[in-house]
Amino acid sequence: MRQAATQELYSYWNKLRGARLSPEREEIDPVEIRHILADTMILEVDDERQFPLRISGTRLSALFLDERKGHAFVGLFAPEDRDAASAMISGVVEGVRPVVAGLTAELCDDMPAHLELLLLPLRHHGKTHARVLGMLTPTAIPSWFGLRRTDHLRLVAMRFVGDEQAAALPIFAAYENDEDLQPSDLARRARTRRKSFFVIRGGRKN
Repeated sequence: MRQAATQELYSYWNKLRGARLSPEREEIDPVEIRHILADTMILEVDDERQFPLRISGTRLSALFLDERKGHAFVGLFAPEDRDAASAMISGVVEGVRPVVAGLTAELCDDMPAHLELLLLPLRHHGKTHARVLGMLTPTAIPSWFGLRRTDHLRLVAMRFVGDEQAAALPIFAAYENDEDLQPSDLARRARTRRKSFFVIRGGRKN
């Protein structure tokens, strides 16, 4: 995690959960994270694994020049990246394990914005497969930010939090002993054998 806001949200989430794998949704107090609310979001875990936004910060709305609450988070990605994005978020839910990822917000005729994404598992009324707390923070504000609508988000790299020795992995090479992995491969394997998605060892154990 490179962004101060990302580190702050992770520290807050980590404090709330204590010895548990994840805290309850109701424990999140907006006042305590008021300085980073613009970058914060909460995703719902739905049967289709499109992860609609229950809460969407103003920064995400500025990227798309529209309110994103109620929209599928996966739908914000480029079509060829959506299955992989769904698989990555499913990995957070199934493994009850945070993930940090590098993204870009792209325009057809301008420089992309580089972003850091943090996804953290949440319980909701005791259910473990219900909510995901997230943060999407730009590493730098491009000149077009808030003035023009981004075309889509793209996945660049990801890693599960907890293994400080592991470098960020390209999202489409996130399986051990695999070469030339494509987005469709990642999505297919996540549906059929989700635990194989967790390739970075270390961190909190069940």
